[in-house]
Amino acid sequence: MSFSAFNLNSHLSETLTRLDYHTATPIQSLAIPEIMAGHDIIAHAQTGTGKTAAFMLPIIDKLLSRQPISNTVSALILVPTRELAQQVAKASTQYSENCGLNVACLYGGANIGPQEKQLKQGAQIVVATPGRLLDHLIKGTLSLSDLAYLVFDEADRMLDMGFMGEIKRIMRHVPLTRQTLLFSATVDEQVLNNVSQWLNEPKRVGVDAPNTAATKVEQLFYAVDDERKRELIAYTVGKNNWHQVLVFTRTKNYADELAKELNKDGLPTMAIHGDKSQGARNKALEQFRAGELRVLVATDVAARGIDIPSLDYVINAELPYIAEDYVHRIGRTGRAGKAGTAISLVSLDENWLLEEIEVLLDERLTPQWLTGFEPDLTREPKDNRKNTTKSRKQRDKKRILGQRSNRRRKKN
Repeated sequence: MSFSAFNLNSHLSETLTRLDYHTATPIQSLAIPEIMAGHDIIAHAQTGTGKTAAFMLPIIDKLLSRQPISNTVSALILVPTRELAQQVAKASTQYSENCGLNVACLYGGANIGPQEKQLKQGAQIVVATPGRLLDHLIKGTLSLSDLAYLVFDEADRMLDMGFMGEIKRIMRHVPLTRQTLLFSATVDEQVLNNVSQWLNEPKRVGVDAPNTAATKVEQLFYAVDDERKRELIAYTVGKNNWHQVLVFTRTKNYADELAKELNKDGLPTMAIHGDKSQGARNKALEQFRAGELRVLVATDVAARGIDIPSLDYVINAELPYIAEDYVHRIGRTGRAGKAGTAISLVSLDENWLLEEIEVLLDERLTPQWLTGFEPDLTREPKDNRKNTTKSRKQRDKKRILGQRSNRRRKKN
C-alpha cells in the first residue's frame, strides 16, 4: 500500500517523500488506518518492520490537524530503555520536520537539566523511559493533563523489566479520555491482561503469529562447551570475514570479559551494558555503525533499541533466561525484509533454556557439532539441570527474572 493512500497531511507527505518512504510495510498498512480512525490498538510485528512509523505517522497527522498547534504535551511514547528512547525520538523528529512540532527525549543516566530546558521550550511529543518520566512528573517540569495519545512501545519487555509500578503511577497523571496504542514484537497474554485496564475496546492487528522469530533470519545452533565459546566466536567471525557482528550475553561481567578477549584475538570489540555511562554506550554504538568496531557485545537491556539497518549477523554467546528475549535478539538482524543470520552457542548447561525457546516458537531446534569444537559429553551439567522438571525450570526462571527486573529498574 502506498503512503499516499492514507491521505496524510501535505507537510508530512512531503517529508516522507524526502525520506524515500513510498510503500508502507504490512504492519503500517494494518495499523495506520485503525489509528487514524481513532481506535485503541494492540499491534504485534517483528522488530524492524516499521513499528515506529506505524504509530508516529498517524499521531503526527492528528496533531497537525489540531490548529493552532498546542504547546503542551499531546503524545507520550513510553519505552523500556534509553537506546530505544533515542531511536524513537530521532525517527519522530525526522517525521515531524518542518511541521512545527517539537520532540523531547527523556531517559535516565543523563543530566536532567537539558531535558527540563527542552520541556520548558515546549514539546508536543515526548518519548520517555518510565523512571525518568516520573522524575519530571514529581518535579513538576512536565504535565500530561492535555495528553491525547499514549503509546506503549515494546510493551511486554517494559513490563517484564519491572516497570509495572512506575507505569501505574504514571497513569494517574494521564487523562481518561485519550487514544492508547500498544506495540510489541512479542505478545504475552499475561502482560496484555495487566494493561487491558488502560485500553478501550482495542483492535488487534499484526502480520506475524505472536512470539515468532523473524522469517528472514537463518537460525543456527552449535553445541559447544562454555570455555570454548569465545574461541568459536573469534573463529567464526574471522573465517567468514564478518565486519559487523552483534554478540549477546546474559551478564555485564561476561560482556566485558568477552570484549576484552576478542580484542586480544585481533577483533576490534566494545561492550555495552547497564553499568556503562550513556556517553560510553553512544560512543560504542557510533563506532559500530561506522564500521570502526567489528564486534559489539551487549546485554539484553543495553541492546533494546539498537537499530543497525544493515546488520547481517547476530551471535548468542549465551542463551537468554527469558525465551522471548531470544526473539528480540535475533530480530536485530533480518530487518525490513532483509536476510540475516543468527547463531546461538549452546552449552550443556543451557539445554533447558533451549527447550524454553522451542516451546515459545513451537519448533524443534537441534544444535549442530562444529568440527574442532565438539562438546565434552562426559561432563555433568551444573546443578543437574539436565534432569530438572518443567516446574523446576519455571521456578528458576521466575527467580532469575525477579532478580534481573530489580537490577534493570535501577539502571533505567
